[in-house]
Amino acid sequence: MIRCLIIVEGRVQGVGFRYFAQSNAIKYALTGFARNLNNGMVEIQVQGLEENIAKFLSIIKEGNRFIRVDDYSLKKISLIEDENKFKVSY
Repeated sequence: MIRCLIIVEGRVQGVGFRYFAQSNAIKYALTGFARNLNNGMVEIQVQGLEENIAKFLSIIKEGNRFIRVDDYSLKKISLIEDENKFKVSY
């Protein structure tokens, strides 16, 4: 089990990206959150099995017809105990 901080840039605000991330996090049994940043990027913290996070990341990097991911950074961070869902934060 690991937790990652992912900062995503591109066309990721105002296009449903946080909900796209949430639906894929749920699909792969991941917990955490996604929130918009003031600089136009999105912060995602995601926790779960490393292979599931890899699958999640490969899907969100592709985006969809509305979402375009130009770049992202990923850093492993400390686990959060007793977290039980993935939330969209505002």
